[in-house]
Amino acid sequence: MVLLHPVRGLPASITPELVAGLCDRVVSSTSDTSTTIAVFTGEPYADLPRSTPDDVVRAVEHARKAQSAWAATDIGERLAVLRRFHRLVLRRQDLVLDLIQAETGKARRHAFEESLEPALTAGYYLRKGTRTLRPRRREGMVPGFVRTVELRQPKGVVGIISPWNYPFALGISDTLPALLAGNAVVFKPDTQTALSPLYGVELLYEAGLPEGVLQPVLGEGPVVGTAVVENVDYVGFTGSTRTGRDVARRAGARLVGCSLELGGKNPMIVLEDADLDRAAELAVPAAFANSGQVCMCTERLYVHAAVYERFLSRFLERVAALRQANRYDFAADVGSLTSARQLEAVSRHVADAKAKGATVLAGGRARPDLGPFCYEPTVLADVTEDMLCAADETFGPVVSVYPVSGEEEAITLANTGDYGLNASVFTGDTARGRRVAARLRVGMVSVNDAFIAGYGSMDSPMGGMGQSGLGRRHGAEGLLKYTEAQTVAVQRLALFPPPSWVPYRPFGKLMKGLIGVLRRARVR
Repeated sequence: MVLLHPVRGLPASITPELVAGLCDRVVSSTSDTSTTIAVFTGEPYADLPRSTPDDVVRAVEHARKAQSAWAATDIGERLAVLRRFHRLVLRRQDLVLDLIQAETGKARRHAFEESLEPALTAGYYLRKGTRTLRPRRREGMVPGFVRTVELRQPKGVVGIISPWNYPFALGISDTLPALLAGNAVVFKPDTQTALSPLYGVELLYEAGLPEGVLQPVLGEGPVVGTAVVENVDYVGFTGSTRTGRDVARRAGARLVGCSLELGGKNPMIVLEDADLDRAAELAVPAAFANSGQVCMCTERLYVHAAVYERFLSRFLERVAALRQANRYDFAADVGSLTSARQLEAVSRHVADAKAKGATVLAGGRARPDLGPFCYEPTVLADVTEDMLCAADETFGPVVSVYPVSGEEEAITLANTGDYGLNASVFTGDTARGRRVAARLRVGMVSVNDAFIAGYGSMDSPMGGMGQSGLGRRHGAEGLLKYTEAQTVAVQRLALFPPPSWVPYRPFGKLMKGLIGVLRRARVR
């Protein structure tokens, strides 16, 4: 039986009836439950159903039955579902924010930003989806004799496994293009943060999605997540690099594709000609948005030595002014970490750095007086390679600052390490910024911005290099990855093999000459 626990300060919009209705969508055959935590208080929050591997198999079977009819549905009708969903998300935004905050602990302004992404994603594919998926004429083997068309067929049943840090944004935004492409989806959000994405599922069904096309399952990643990977036709995963490797290995063994957005240790470069006030102002959200629990957050800050002290004073002044609190309103700049596990990881990184000689310029301690998982925005200097926070992803409100001698050293240091997700460059010369950006081995670079400019450019693909992942979300790639390219070639006149009455030797000479003509024509 699904139960919403009494929680101090919980918004009145989150009711037992709401939670029960959302959990009714979960494919689960047992009475087992997982208890989630209200992050602001640390109290038990909700008892959510658990799925088993057999439930996952059943969910895939049901999704597969529904998928064929959904794929046969006119794309205009699929777009109409996205259009109605877009309206519903904006209309129900306050409830979305309440759910996000209750289960993640983030500040309301960051929950607001998260709530916008599915609407932006839906809006983009409403504009570009039809064109991206339409059949495309391709040059035939012999123009005039062979007519060739490229079609885009859905993968079938797509598995979406989404993380706890942006549960509503990443889970639903990855699901939308998979559905638009004609797939069914088996969706596994993280259990601690399942209610907001389950509400997204409910909104999609309210928007007219046919029953069975979207099947949510819940449970531990090694059990339920593994079952998803081992049964679906394509996997979209966002999470840690360690788990991503396992997903890729299992998908590869089955010869199914996968898209992986994984970890990052993202650098920001501040050059000597940068607007220091702007750089310091934007470095704050770059490092501390969602308490640093963003795969694209800046964790390494490289500042030209000529402006290092001036930048640092501006940056630290702004960090000191941040308001940290656990509140269901817009008064706080920074909220909480999401779990005791994440608090322990952040505390361990900072303690290790301090023990090995790092200087704490701001923060550096947990704040149990504000909330059970709160940790102060922290700035470290004198970080060396032997410290955990130097190369490992902290995924918390911790940034290390380093003076550099110039542009070349900044680029070299920014390119160190295994990750390659996001970077930013601040300079007064945008042409210089573009040149530096092109030399950084990361999937996305924002010039004179932290990451919003790049991530919000929905027409451009977003993803990682190196150990930061495979594949891309957003843009045409974010939709086409959920499809298979199919070539349909119609031979209008028999070419191969030639008719039985044509001698092969003169036929071969004719074809050889024709191929030469085509080569020269194509070169021109």
